[in-house]
Amino acid sequence: MTTPAYDPQNIFAKILRGEMPCYKVFEDDVALAFMDIMPRAEGHVLVIPKTPARGLLDMPPDALGPYMLRVQKVAAAARKAFDADGLTIQQFNETAGGQVVFHLHFHVLPRKEGVALKPPGIMGDKAALEANAARVRAAL
Repeated sequence: MTTPAYDPQNIFAKILRGEMPCYKVFEDDVALAFMDIMPRAEGHVLVIPKTPARGLLDMPPDALGPYMLRVQKVAAAARKAFDADGLTIQQFNETAGGQVVFHLHFHVLPRKEGVALKPPGIMGDKAALEANAARVRAAL
């Protein structure tokens, strides 16, 4: 079974190139982290690599380690920023695995005991997204 090729016109690639806006949390030469515009939890952040990779299995091994360090850094900041009891960290691969945007990314969701995730597909409030991005940036 072959995986389709990486499409440089995916929305995350466009965000990386500055062609689409985002609520930026963190950026360096390895990764970009920004708020999910359809958050399933308060403080829901996406962390994407700057290396073009469709999914986890497409990421060059030498780039995966540095990228995962950024995922960990952002996750720790999100947990601190929202005084979370825990984290849900999700990563999906291909349509059958639940992937919707075909650029490797991790979802970082701060969680509170007893608080369910919001349903998928609901746009977040712009002011709340910017405020939440500021909270995570401050925790970094």
